[in-house]
Amino acid sequence: MEKIQLMSHLVAGYPTDELAFTAAQAMVDGGADILEVQLPFSDPSADGPAIQGACTEVLSRRYRTEDGLAFIARLHQAFPQVLIYIMSYGSLIYTPGVAAFCKRAAQAGVKGMIIPDLPFDHDEGLTAACTANGMENIPVAAPSMAENRLDKLAHAGFAHIYAALRTGITGTSTTIDAATVSFLGKVSAGGSKVYGGFGIQDGNQAKALASSVEAIVAGSVFVRLIDKNKGDRDKLYEAVKSKALELTGR
Repeated sequence: MEKIQLMSHLVAGYPTDELAFTAAQAMVDGGADILEVQLPFSDPSADGPAIQGACTEVLSRRYRTEDGLAFIARLHQAFPQVLIYIMSYGSLIYTPGVAAFCKRAAQAGVKGMIIPDLPFDHDEGLTAACTANGMENIPVAAPSMAENRLDKLAHAGFAHIYAALRTGITGTSTTIDAATVSFLGKVSAGGSKVYGGFGIQDGNQAKALASSVEAIVAGSVFVRLIDKNKGDRDKLYEAVKSKALELTGR
């Protein structure tokens, strides 16, 4: 079976920078093609308890955006062959200035931005700033979008679109069914490649989804493994690597 492409999610600095780096190493060794690094945010709108708890713990150490970007730069230096995307929320990008933030992100090695609460057609200049700095803006599509709006997004010319496979928050399992495949077909109707995630937890889901997307996205499942094994670096590495191998079908 051909390897399934995987975008794996981790929270910068969780539970420490060193253990987060160990987790990233395990993801890459397990076959992850893209690292989606979340900059911790105090009031996430789409993240479930696992990711929200991780963000809260990191922020309690007064972890700042510049710390997250330094962590990302370290990842890029260690794994230059792996794409790194930032996932965060609009205020972190808007506050320092969208253009200034994108320049700093690109200098750290970031190749894409996933900012769920910045709509694709009112993005405060994010797409233009990404383009100017050799990155891409990856907008988010959800099944709750009106048909005409989803069609507009699909034909807006984005190289990639992140498809949230269901409404609500991350962390609970998602059933891959005919409705899911239909939704993904609508997202890709304009030629954009699709990343599909939200509730991907095991290899069976990954296999069911793989033919409909460019890459599967897995987040909460990794954050929970990191949390469970944060007291033992070796166990953390093995647990995360094993899950990545499962999701990529290796």
